[in-house]
Amino acid sequence: MVDDDPEIVKLVSFALKEQGYDLITADNGRTAIEHVQFDSPDLVLLDLNLPDMNGKEILKRMREIDEDLVTIVVTGYGGEKIAIDLMKAGAMDFISKPFEIDLLLKSIKDCLTLRDARIEDKKYGGMSSLEKFFPFLAHEIRNPLHAIAGALAIIQKRIDLSDVILARSIKIINEEVQHLTGFVQDCLDFVRHPAPGYFVEGQINEVLSIVMNIISHIFEDLSKKIKITYRLDSQLPMTYINYEEIKQAFLNIAKNSFESMPEGGELLIETGVTPQSEGKSIRIVFSDRGSGIRKEDMKHLFAPFFTTKLRGSGLGLAICHRIVVERHSGKIDVESEEGRGTKVIVELPIRSQREKAS
Repeated sequence: MVDDDPEIVKLVSFALKEQGYDLITADNGRTAIEHVQFDSPDLVLLDLNLPDMNGKEILKRMREIDEDLVTIVVTGYGGEKIAIDLMKAGAMDFISKPFEIDLLLKSIKDCLTLRDARIEDKKYGGMSSLEKFFPFLAHEIRNPLHAIAGALAIIQKRIDLSDVILARSIKIINEEVQHLTGFVQDCLDFVRHPAPGYFVEGQINEVLSIVMNIISHIFEDLSKKIKITYRLDSQLPMTYINYEEIKQAFLNIAKNSFESMPEGGELLIETGVTPQSEGKSIRIVFSDRGSGIRKEDMKHLFAPFFTTKLRGSGLGLAICHRIVVERHSGKIDVESEEGRGTKVIVELPIRSQREKAS
């Protein structure tokens, strides 16, 4: 535990020892780095406000020593933005002061479980443990979510919604239930095995039409402020695709474009066929004039759980990559510049039924 507040260290130390954990403490960054180098801890609780080094530098130095080291960032009020930046840099979770011990213990347990799964994945070169973990997680989370949603519906019918505080509280609960339900579904989509039997002959322009109709309902108000232009090849050939998966990939890309333009903007969607010299494929391009992506974030775009959004799951583009590249033998590339917009280019091979079956 890296923290220069002796009272917090004492409190956490007592709780962790009760749970059977061995605790090493450090009150500055340099000592913490030495402990990581010589004592090989499984997990580090890292306070952001230390006298000698900033949290980002400490995390970088520790991960250079042990890339599998689990780090939970402990931040004071208002430090959430910095904590999220540190999660992008490799921290696994963050917790805000003042925190409840039970919440801290749960975070430690969950992070160590996920760490073990990642190590096993590296060892065996696949997603085996995560594929087992997420369906179990989904089952454990979905049941109470359904119960919460059902109870909330009953409460809404029986209380006075003219009470502003109550109405706002119900709205928050509802939004959080939907957010968590969406995250669980994203996890399942990411680890789900492909289903070859669901490949059908599909017309990409039709898939795009359905996707953008769904988007107009999801972003009902924002749709009025975003101009969508289509440049679709009317002679686009049919190809064998997993229809639902390709629809999901396009939906994720379009949602990202809309979310990058909260004040409105433009989205251009193009389709065409690549030249024969490049290996004949259908090319789909989404070009928006949104906020764009920072240069340092570009290399992480397809990494699972990487996100630049406060409420993102970090699985949208990872799912797209899995669907397009791994399950359809296609390509997906992103070109972006911060403040100037993003272009996502998808290429899907043109396949006959015979080629799909082989």
